Amino acid sequence: MSQGWQNTACDLSEHATAASPEASQGAEAPAAEQRPEELRLIEALLFAAKEPLDEKTLGKRLPPGTDVRASLKRLALEYAPRGVNLVQIGNTWAFRTANDLAWLLTQEAVEPKKLSRAAIETLAIIAYHQPVTRAEIEEIRGVAAAKGTLDVLLETGWIRPRGRRKAPGRPLTFGTTEGFLSHFGLERLTDLPGLDELKGAGLFDGHLPENFRVPAPSDDPALNDDEEPLESADLDLGLAPRLDLTSDAGTCE
Repeated sequence: MSQGWQNTACDLSEHATAASPEASQGAEAPAAEQRPEELRLIEALLFAAKEPLDEKTLGKRLPPGTDVRASLKRLALEYAPRGVNLVQIGNTWAFRTANDLAWLLTQEAVEPKKLSRAAIETLAIIAYHQPVTRAEIEEIRGVAAAKGTLDVLLETGWIRPRGRRKAPGRPLTFGTTEGFLSHFGLERLTDLPGLDELKGAGLFDGHLPENFRVPAPSDDPALNDDEEPLESADLDLGLAPRLDLTSDAGTCE
């Protein structure tokens, strides 16, 4: 081998020898900073658990000699700035959404109310006989209508005061709303089931008076000839939506 090649080989050998410790150190650096295995195990156990776990339960699944409490506290510190925190609940531990982010998971829901039989009957009478007064509802049902029944139906937004009957006492007349149609999947009031449909659904046993008929409600929002428009004082009762009675939208001709 010539002197030039010998010098080149020596230079390469020295370079490789000098670089070897650095490469070795670079390979070992991640290992030195590697996260303790017990933290990964605790993390996996708590994540998969349906309920919070106590230290004794966790210790049974961890390597012997693991300081469970110290590991939990270290893990809690790691998760402290994150969107999910490791929190202690009594003697147990669990992952929970960070308190300042709880609003993200807040869901607004309307709690459904189960209508009483009286409310259902009253709603049916209003739907088929509208416009109808409280006294007329009582006459059809054959029993006195509790004030709370109409209040419940008004709160649902399915009925509304239409106007006042041109009769002694000027009683309020009630009708259904668009919310009623939407809730029951109707396009118009004429889509309400007729007598044949009600019989088919088993709601009538067939023993009906000869002159019995199911009313055909009208979709016309205009007041009947025997009705008067609501006044501002009527709206103060809190039973009807606030309307501008001076505008064309608030009056019925």
